Amino acid sequence: MVAYRLAVEAGRRTGALVLPVIPYGVSVHHSTFPGTIWVREEVFREYVGDVVRSLKSHGVRKVVVVNGHGGNLPALLSLSRELRREGVLMVIYQWWTAPGLGELFRREELGHAAAAETSLNLYLHPEAVDMGAAVDEEPRQLFTDGLGYYPEYTVDRTGSGVFGVSTTASRERGEEVFRRAVEALVKLVEAVKGAPEPRWPPPAAGRERKA
Repeated sequence: MVAYRLAVEAGRRTGALVLPVIPYGVSVHHSTFPGTIWVREEVFREYVGDVVRSLKSHGVRKVVVVNGHGGNLPALLSLSRELRREGVLMVIYQWWTAPGLGELFRREELGHAAAAETSLNLYLHPEAVDMGAAVDEEPRQLFTDGLGYYPEYTVDRTGSGVFGVSTTASRERGEEVFRRAVEALVKLVEAVKGAPEPRWPPPAAGRERKA
């Protein structure tokens, strides 16, 4: 829902074509929470890949994916490298990496479902937010933290799904998040539009390829 609103506004400002949302992603790590729907990573990767390859068949060579869920990122990065070898530049954008969010929120307000994300939804989709159910929960530490990667699920860290503080969210802060996130996305889209079409193999850094 957030990704689509960002894409529509950035498309309006840049003239870029906006496709419909791909609604389900790689969310098995949330699967202990009732209502979660997920697809396997390989299914998601192939689905997005087929969409982009369909665009390629019509002459599209540059795509910006507005990713609304961090669990999708590994599959999208892997796919983007594969597509680059096929002559398509697929760049991934995530709103929570927009510059300046650290100026608006404390570190503990920037986690999953915390104040930044809740504020953004209060601004974009207030009918879907019940602030009476907002909680603050410090994520639990795992015995492997700092040593290795545990096959963790969200419930290993938090019983609510919130990573940090969500009760400080507000519509006003969400409006500012949206403004900054859209500006960052517009800047990225314009940069991608101005970038050369991908070549494979790429030229070595610091020198031109010979003809």
